[in-house]
Parts: sequence; structure tokens; C-alpha cells
Amino acid sequence: VQAVMILSIIFSCLSLFLFFCQLFTLQKGGRFFLTGTFQIIASLFVMSGAIIYTVMSPEWVPEGDAFGYSYILAWVAFPLALISGLIYVILRKRE
Repeated sequence: VQAVMILSIIFSCLSLFLFFCQLFTLQKGGRFFLTGTFQIIASLFVMSGAIIYTVMSPEWVPEGDAFGYSYILAWVAFPLALISGLIYVILRKRE
């Protein structure tokens, strides 16, 4: 789960870097396909990590423990990153 979440952070950072690169090099009217693709991949990694953690073996977690705030944050981050990636794909560069 930690590896998948680290991959999602890496892809999010790459997406931000690619956005700045495309912002200065993309032609007017061009779409941010590469940036959006990296952001969607990052959201899928977040979803994968949250699903793996959700369906993990019950004997890994003691009886009285709860999932916690980071678990909820991961499920909130998934749709936000997915929507962000879709907006990047739709977004066109303006002058």
C-alpha cells in the first residue's frame, strides 16, 4: 500500500511538472493530454492503495482499531485527482 501511494505522489508531482512545461511550450489551443494522463494514473494508484488497504486480511488489524483519517483522506483524494485529470484533458491553452 505504501509503495502504491508513493507512486501516486510521484505521478502527481510529474503531472505538475509536465503542466508547467506544457504551459510554456504548448501551442495556443492545445490540450494538456500528457498532464491529464499522469494525473489520472495518480488517481488510479490512490484508488488501488485504498482498495488494497480496505480488503486486507482482518488478522493484520487488531480488533479495536479503526481506519483513521488518512484512510478517509485517501478516498477523498481519489475523486479529486480523477476530476483534476479529466479537467486537464479537457483544458485548452489560451493566449
